[in-house]
Formats: sequence, C-alpha cells, structure tokens
Amino acid sequence: MTSAAPPPPPGRPFSERPSPGRRGALTIGRRMDADRALLTPRGELVHGCADVLAGKLSRLPARTVRIDLDMSGVRFMDTAGLRFLDVLRAHGRLRSVPVTATGWTGQPRRILTLVGLDPTDPLRPPGREGTPTPATTPVAEAAAKRPPAREEEAERLRASIAARPAVDRARGLLMTAHGCDSDTAWQILRETAHLSGTPLPTIASAIIADATRTGPHPPQKVRDALAVSLARHLP
Repeated sequence: MTSAAPPPPPGRPFSERPSPGRRGALTIGRRMDADRALLTPRGELVHGCADVLAGKLSRLPARTVRIDLDMSGVRFMDTAGLRFLDVLRAHGRLRSVPVTATGWTGQPRRILTLVGLDPTDPLRPPGREGTPTPATTPVAEAAAKRPPAREEEAERLRASIAARPAVDRARGLLMTAHGCDSDTAWQILRETAHLSGTPLPTIASAIIADATRTGPHPPQKVRDALAVSLARHLP
C-alpha cells in the first residue's frame, strides 16, 4: 500500500506485473512397481490440477493394472481438488483398474472430512466397501450425510476457499513490489491480519484495491499493521 509500505525499488512499481513462479504449483512424480503405478502429487490442488493429473494418467504404460496416489505431499486444496478426484475415479472406471488416493494430511485432510469423505481413501463412498459404481457420486452422497453440527464450519471453509484467489493475487503483488518470495509474502499477509484484527480476505482485497487503484485506501490500522509486518520480514 502506497501510504504505509516502503517505496518499491526503482523499476518495480506496485502494480500488476508477472509475479515469480508459484512455489505451490502441482507436480506429480511417477514410479512403476511392476504393473502398479505409484503417483506422488506435490503442491496444491487448485485450478488446473485436474488437467495435470489427466495428462499424467494418459502417459501411464498400457500394462498398468493398478494406480495408487500418495497425497502426503499436497499442502492445500480447494474445490478443484474434488474435480481432481473425479478425474482419477473416471480413469479407473474407464480402464477397469483399481485406484486409491491415500496419505492425506493437514488442510486437505480437513477439507475431505468436512465434506463428508473418508480421508483414508476419499474414492470410497462413505459407509461402503470397495470402489464406487458408475452411478455413485461420493461427494454428493457424503454431503447429504454430513451432520448438521458441521454445517457452520463447512460454510466458513467454503468462504475461505472462495477467498483464496484474492489472497494469492495479493501475495503475488507483494512479491512483485518487494522482491520477496512466496513464503515471506504469505507471512506478511498473515501478520498484517493478526496485528490489525482484520480478516485475511479483507487484507488481501485492500492490497489489491490499493495496488490497482480500484478502491479507497485501507483503514489506518491496516496500513500501520502492514508497515510493521513489512519492516519485520524485509531487509
């Protein structure tokens, strides 16, 4: 923000310019054990992740008789992660091979639990053994069975997921303006939210509005908190 942050280096205005490569971009490793394929996704299940998986699956050897995914390297997922699972499930049905996606941890595991899927293997419909039939839609079936007590938490989660694009955009703006990496920009955003007592999506929207001159200047408490956070995390 122009009124609180130190001026950016010459030639690097606080504006929308291509930001450094995203460190969370999804990659999928592959190892063959005889006729079994072990895939190891790393990064985030966000927009485009299903296409990355489809491309990897299309390149598996024709002799592949089983596909297992170790999801322990996935750090974040939004609703695109459900599409990722749909692609995997559809591939298994089309090729008549068993598929699994296990090893979920952290935020992705919490997402699966909140939508009612089994985090030990979300490809298995809740309360059933084996793989789903073509007519089964595990996500819809799980949502119908979700306990009412979880609805409020699930709604907060949906709001958080919906805000993710703005947070990522604000992080990219900070990286471009101040020459920091993705992790540092994330820490600046979180600390600004904490110091100012303002929700993270609101901080992200304020940074975007200020950088693109599409809205009013943020409140003074937000500008002060951002200045403090920038001073702490930038040389």
